[in-house]
Amino acid sequence: MLSIRSRRPALRKLVALGAVGIGLVAVPTVTAVPASASPQPPVSSGAAIPLGDGYMGAGYLADGDTFAPDERRVDLTPETGTSIQATSLPGIDVSHYQGSINWSSVKNAGIKFAYIKATESTTYKDPNFNANYLNAYNAKVIRGAYHFARPNLSSGAAQATYFAGHGGAWSRDNLTLPGMLDLEGGCYGKSVSAMQSWILDFYNTYKAKTGRDVVIYTSASWWNSCTGGWSGMSARSPLFAAHWTSAASPTIPKGFPYWTFWQYTDSGSVGGISGAVDRDRFNGDATRLLALANNT
Repeated sequence: MLSIRSRRPALRKLVALGAVGIGLVAVPTVTAVPASASPQPPVSSGAAIPLGDGYMGAGYLADGDTFAPDERRVDLTPETGTSIQATSLPGIDVSHYQGSINWSSVKNAGIKFAYIKATESTTYKDPNFNANYLNAYNAKVIRGAYHFARPNLSSGAAQATYFAGHGGAWSRDNLTLPGMLDLEGGCYGKSVSAMQSWILDFYNTYKAKTGRDVVIYTSASWWNSCTGGWSGMSARSPLFAAHWTSAASPTIPKGFPYWTFWQYTDSGSVGGISGAVDRDRFNGDATRLLALANNT
């Protein structure tokens, strides 16, 4: 179930895209978005994503091998206790596009973890990050920060330094996940070897500053195309797989043996958040999620 997100308040009815990513399964649900849904950002259709507009999934459709629009509408029906996506630890990822979030309600809705947008490049910090990060912590939702990569604008080291200093730091407090690097939206004019070097530069700098291995969010299409299916990060970074599907598991990039997190839809519904929100899963139980948070 894939949606076009819109920043314009007038666009309350969101038209879904039938995206064909790697192994994508489209579900023909026709539930309309409630009139109270909050404005959502646009999903990229191939054009460059403006600085500040990046979020987890912004380049997902453009990174897919092919996609074609249809007339289905986004489904905001909450997941049921018997749905595939509800059988492991549920999570979300958010940015300022979700507006004001009631994190106590998010916690009460059963959400166990969240990734929250912090930064892009070396100049942009999400305006809602501080509030989201603090309020999620106070609600006892295990959360982590993420950086939307801009490999064409500056070095991996420079962006990792900015990220670590503007929300991406880590502490062993039972509630903080390692930072995440969001890789999507085309190859930014870099060769496979240059992209590999950029990612490793980011990783090494982030680890030197925080002591943690950065999580990598990407789709099979992006990773296989832009890094050549590189296996060089599989022993270093947990994988956050982007694959919007109702299948029992995601298609993962070449070079990774398994997934740790999975973003399975961009059109979920969660108490405490108005409108659509990305829904995620953790590949393990609560003790493993806590161990990842605390590096134990």
